[in-house]
Amino acid sequence: MPGRAASSQAALAAAGAVAGIVTALVALGVAQIIAAILSSPIGAPVAAVGELSINHTPPAVKNFAIREFGSNDKTVLVWGIRGILIIFAAVIGIVAVRRLWYGMVGLAIFGGIGVYAALSQPTAKGTDALPSIIGAVVAFFALRYFSSRAAGLPVRQRPWRPERTGPVSGTGDRERGAAGEAPGGLPADQAEPGGPATPGGPATPVTPPGPVWREIGPGRAPVDAAPDRRRFLLASAAVAGVSLLTYAGGSWLAESRDVNAIQQALKLPPPAVPAPPLPAGANLRIPGLSSFITPNSSFYRVDTAIVLPEILPASWQLRIHGMVSKELVLTFDDLIKRPLLEDYVTLCCVSNPVGGPYIGNAKWLGASLRSLLREAGIKAGADQLFCTSSDGFTSGTPVATAMDGRDAMLAVAMNDAPLPVEHGFPARLVIPGLYGYVSACKWIVDIEVTTYASNVSYWAQRGWDAQAPIKTESRIDVPTGLNPIKAGKPVTIAGVAWAQHKGIEAVEVRIGGGAWQQARLAAVPDIDTWRQWVYEWDAGVRPGTYVIEARATDKTGYTQTSLQEPPEPNGASGYPGVQVSIVS
Repeated sequence: MPGRAASSQAALAAAGAVAGIVTALVALGVAQIIAAILSSPIGAPVAAVGELSINHTPPAVKNFAIREFGSNDKTVLVWGIRGILIIFAAVIGIVAVRRLWYGMVGLAIFGGIGVYAALSQPTAKGTDALPSIIGAVVAFFALRYFSSRAAGLPVRQRPWRPERTGPVSGTGDRERGAAGEAPGGLPADQAEPGGPATPGGPATPVTPPGPVWREIGPGRAPVDAAPDRRRFLLASAAVAGVSLLTYAGGSWLAESRDVNAIQQALKLPPPAVPAPPLPAGANLRIPGLSSFITPNSSFYRVDTAIVLPEILPASWQLRIHGMVSKELVLTFDDLIKRPLLEDYVTLCCVSNPVGGPYIGNAKWLGASLRSLLREAGIKAGADQLFCTSSDGFTSGTPVATAMDGRDAMLAVAMNDAPLPVEHGFPARLVIPGLYGYVSACKWIVDIEVTTYASNVSYWAQRGWDAQAPIKTESRIDVPTGLNPIKAGKPVTIAGVAWAQHKGIEAVEVRIGGGAWQQARLAAVPDIDTWRQWVYEWDAGVRPGTYVIEARATDKTGYTQTSLQEPPEPNGASGYPGVQVSIVS
């Protein structure tokens, strides 16, 4: 009987888990469609919890996520949240089939987390709580219905019947029981016929061998749980399917209202100061080598936004205030009516490891930041531009860097097209020579002229340096080291090097720890971009394993250090290396 009881408990728990998961899908589907109807992207529970997680995740965990998953870190986070929600929902269902109100308490916690996550966002409105609230209310009814159905599934039963009529071996209670009782505790006069008569008593029922079944009276039909179980599973599958479709529909509705169509149709004026033409030889056109211009579609993306801010140009405003003589408020039309400048600028994420992918070069169009700050009039003592994104992210830029004459801009276009939404549409900051977390605030809506002592930006709060000039670095793009190289066969070694606003003067390559050899450099339009380089190696060495390394020297005379340092707190350093196998 213990085995039978354990099996029944496991079946009940499984049915409860199904009920809980279906309830969670109902809640998420309803909440997603409500969030879409209300145009509340941060009201959707998964997105809200994701944003909350990003804002409260320890820096070490964030650094690990960016290092291991790169631009896919948010996808991993969202699927992780979904997985945790499903596990939590299954537990709620298992509890609810035993004590419904326990499950209701769990569901209330489930909804409360969604409400708190939505309202904790810097741009939250009261209505952002409604998707989680409405989703939880509907889920209460779903949990009550499915948990009651799960708890009511019958246990399979069959009538007892004797399987043999010979004498029963054994002694004691199995043979007779207490005085006046048949085996099994039945009064002797109620025992069923069929067993042999024991001395001094009526026929004795025989207990069949094997699993113990629930005994029911003679003449009653067995109860088969299969039809009820099938109905329960079919109903659960149907409701889960509808909920998933509702979730997908809500996601589609939210995306169908995005600003991509407006972004693609936006017409921008030509630059008053166009970028210099690309010199001949800027692109070496070597297979596997990064192109001089990084296409928008493959430009790296590292930010804190689970839900991309969608800002209509007609509703965008930028406020410049703080330690200024005159506060400025600009609309998008005001911004693009100013003289626009165009320049090639390479951006790099501080999380980029040595030889890493989080760097790209583009042609940017925007209004001069220095001109705007001059118009506002910066007061003495100010040393930081505390920039805020529409999603609440903050960055801190040195005033001196923004004002020293480099092409710092409020960019509105990227590679001859309006900014993609994921890259800051309708406007973002671009400042050459600084890592992105202090110079490239996307979806920018506010610039407070202040001091580093008065305001601490998002990443500085998490242990990264408040000021972060880009380090002189290089990368080897080819060869990759994945394929063996035949000895004596010419090998092209090529990559990119960068030292924004200083410029690359030289790149050197060494193989197997030997002497450094000068690489040939591609042409560049100015000092704010990366620079391609190439070295031709004859591979005239013995078969074996060799490490190819590179180092860059900038125009100030500084040579890239060999000291290996991680990205935090102010950018990685060290020589990039590729291990190759030489075969005969």
